Amino acid sequence: MNVDSKPRERSAARPLSKQRLRLWLRLLRAARGIEVELRERLRKEFAITLPQFDVMAALARNENGITMTELSRLLMVSNGNVTGIIDRLAADKIVLRQAPASDRRSYIVRLTPKGAAQFAVVAKAHEGWIDELLAGFDAAQAEALIHQLGGLAADRRGGDKQP
Repeated sequence: MNVDSKPRERSAARPLSKQRLRLWLRLLRAARGIEVELRERLRKEFAITLPQFDVMAALARNENGITMTELSRLLMVSNGNVTGIIDRLAADKIVLRQAPASDRRSYIVRLTPKGAAQFAVVAKAHEGWIDELLAGFDAAQAEALIHQLGGLAADRRGGDKQP
């Protein structure tokens, strides 16, 4: 399957604002469809949730650990949400929570060796699923979309482009 990048004729007659609204709805529908599929695969194959995967991914990128507050900021969720996820992962011995000597009110969270090993397996599967779900895009199409959507995200953040 190749993703068709040619605009349909009837789109040209629509006002630009309507085309952009249609684009937004297509982006949203595509992202939600992929997210639903990922949630289901994570649940079936690894008995974890997408938020648990997201926490593990953030911790894998921060091997020395990060505070719960930093984690909630990275994931753009409340401290309460992060606490619930961390509680479950700690019970499964996937993460370790430690109070630093300098501040007993906060916790540093990091993956345990078991958690790091498990995340490596899950991340490899996740990458394969994404590759499969987006197989309709060739390398040039993928790069073009990455660039265009990166520019859109940078505009929203005030010019801070990220890959």
